Amino acid sequence: MITIENLCKSFTLHNQNGAVIPVMAGANLAVARGECVGLIGASGAGKSTLMRMVWGNYLAASGSIWVGDLDVVTASPRQIIALRRSTLGYVSQFLRVVPRVPTLDVVAEPLLFLGVPADIARARAADLLARLNIPQRLWELSPTTFSGGEQQRVNIARGFAHPFPALLLDEPTASLDAANREVVLTLIQEAKARGAAILGIFHDEAARDRVCDRLIDVRAFTPKAAA
Repeated sequence: MITIENLCKSFTLHNQNGAVIPVMAGANLAVARGECVGLIGASGAGKSTLMRMVWGNYLAASGSIWVGDLDVVTASPRQIIALRRSTLGYVSQFLRVVPRVPTLDVVAEPLLFLGVPADIARARAADLLARLNIPQRLWELSPTTFSGGEQQRVNIARGFAHPFPALLLDEPTASLDAANREVVLTLIQEAKARGAAILGIFHDEAARDRVCDRLIDVRAFTPKAAA
C-alpha cells in the first residue's frame, strides 16, 4: 500500500550561500495492508522528514513514494489533496484547526469532505470522542481552548474518523495517560485488522512493541557523505 523506492532528499540553505545538505539517499521500504511499520533512529536522523515526504509536504529530490496507485513525488497538488481526503490519513502531534469550529465537527470533517451524511459523520465523531474520554460538555466547543492532552486526543479521533487505507502516525501515544494510551493502541490494532497500512514514529517502546510488525532504522538511509 505504501512503497518507497530509491528516495533521496536534500535541503538548500539559502541563508548560507545556497549550501546543500543531503539528508536521505536510497531509501527503500514498503508497508503492506494490515501492517504497521515503525521508524526508529536518533533525533535528527530523518524520521519526520520521511513522514513529511510521504504526506507530500516535502518534495523529494528523486525516487518515488507510492501510496496505492499514486506517486506522491510526481503528483499534482490537486491529486495530493484528493489522496489525503480518501486514502492517506495523518495523525500529527499538533492539532491545527479553524477557530470556533465545534470539536464534534472537527472530528467529523474528514467524513463530511467525502460526502458522508452529517448525522452519520457526527455520530462516528461522537463515538470516537467518547472512547477517547473527551467530556460531552466539550463537544460543541472549539478544541483550540483545550489542554494539550485533550487536543491530542481530538487529533487522534479526527485521524481515525474515516477508515483510511493508509495512515501516518507521529507519536500518537505521547503524553497520554494509561487509559487513553490503551484506547489509542486499540484503535491502531483495529485499523490493522481492517487492512490499513500504517507507518509511524513511536518513541514509546512498549507501544511500539505492541503494534509494530517491523522496525526500520532511518539511519540506514543517511547519505554516506553525511554519515
